[in-house]
Amino acid sequence: MKNKFIYLSVLAMAGLVSCEPEFENAVDANYTAGEADFSSYVAVGNSLTAGYMDGTMYKSGQANSFPNLLSQQFATVGGGVFTQPSYEEDVNNLGGISGIPGFGTRRVINFATSAPENIAGTSTITLTPQATAYNNMGVPGAKSFHLLVPGYGNPANFPAANPYYVRHATSNTATVLGDAMTKNPTFFTNWIGANDVLSYATTGGVGVDQTGNFNPQTYGPNDITDPTVFAGVYSLIVNGGTSPAFGAVTGLSQNGAKGVVATIPSVTSIPFFTTVPYNPVTAAAVGGASNITALNAQLYGPLKQALTAFGAGSRINLLSATAGNPLLIKDESLTNLSAQLTAAFTPTLGAATAAFYGSVFGQARQATADDLVLLTTSGVIGTAPTGVPAPLDKYGVTYPLQDQHILIPSEQLAIANATNAYNAAIKSIAASKNLAVADMNAILGVLVNGLRSVNGQIYTANYFSGAATENKVLFSLDGVHPNSRGYAVIANEIIKVINAHYKSNMPFLNPSYFPGINVVATN
Repeated sequence: MKNKFIYLSVLAMAGLVSCEPEFENAVDANYTAGEADFSSYVAVGNSLTAGYMDGTMYKSGQANSFPNLLSQQFATVGGGVFTQPSYEEDVNNLGGISGIPGFGTRRVINFATSAPENIAGTSTITLTPQATAYNNMGVPGAKSFHLLVPGYGNPANFPAANPYYVRHATSNTATVLGDAMTKNPTFFTNWIGANDVLSYATTGGVGVDQTGNFNPQTYGPNDITDPTVFAGVYSLIVNGGTSPAFGAVTGLSQNGAKGVVATIPSVTSIPFFTTVPYNPVTAAAVGGASNITALNAQLYGPLKQALTAFGAGSRINLLSATAGNPLLIKDESLTNLSAQLTAAFTPTLGAATAAFYGSVFGQARQATADDLVLLTTSGVIGTAPTGVPAPLDKYGVTYPLQDQHILIPSEQLAIANATNAYNAAIKSIAASKNLAVADMNAILGVLVNGLRSVNGQIYTANYFSGAATENKVLFSLDGVHPNSRGYAVIANEIIKVINAHYKSNMPFLNPSYFPGINVVATN
């Protein structure tokens, strides 16, 4: 089955050549730091701070992390040396982590096939300890409270330990924030919290909304962090203090440092959730109009008839041979009609088969425009669920996509509620310290409809529509993280905030000078 994110072969060959970053502005004697001191700039956060893109960390991608780009602009007004975790061992620029399952190489577009795929090769990045604190303390995968957890970089604590922090934690009992504070920051950026909802979202809401549970030690990896816990942790990160869970903490602003805190974007607006349509089931996709007729006669018609008898006929409609049809999904928020369907199908299918049908379709419905199909689900649609016999062996067509494949409205609401609560806490804590706020929730929201950059270029969140948008896309091939051009736009937005809040005057970057998508001639 063809999917929306499979790219056209007309991708411009210019994408094969990456550009070296340049400053938009020449050095100007009028540049000033204003009220800020950039002599020791420290960045804390997660993958968005680390420079993660295309599904991994890799050497050339990290070079264009937004903190590294900021540090280059800070250098024009007295900024000091800025260091990042070493990726010099990534000799072939592949990314990944050697020997760690799930940490594959970076995603690229194979020009020969016009398809996104992991670049061929074996990662040379290892977990060899660097035991060094860096100015960029962004740790991919970190949630807010992870910055305060001792042993988060201790390999003996796998799987709770984070491989990226294992590479550079200064000791087995170090904390991310503690290592950051050894750099004695005079200025900081703090963009943490996205993973407190993002991991729930990108796994289709299979985690738990932990609102009301104040003990993060009991949380699973894909759970939503309680807003009260988030606010308490965030206050410790910024202000310092003492808590029963984390002991005494020195915060980023505690020694008088100024900085910028960034809010959390509405994660469900990113391409990971907006690329795959809810209605890709066409006659062509299932092998012709005759197969649509057969599906209606053998499955959709009987299902609709039975569900109508139980007052739930709107869950299923007959398929059209002339238009795109919705995916078949499981919605765990629906009343489970398994027993009723089993009873209805027993006379025609027999008890055993009817019970199977009942268990499969008891909470099934067709997707609507209000459902979000995950980018990763595109590779699942039309494949066979394990152990399911024909004719029900087609995910999304004859067998419902499961919880991990779709974000239904109730799950989206839980994400939105948590995000709004987190952002309210971030803004309140920033106001108490007179810190600048980069409203990434608003900034990335605007990107969905288009953003005019400082050089007049329009950039969008459109996750590729062929050559027409190729050089305007700000997201990398994982659909979650910006590409280098996107990080340049983010750096500019933060510079705007700094210039306004701290009366600075610093130059902007020209995003068009930074590489966008990664295209290889063959793979």
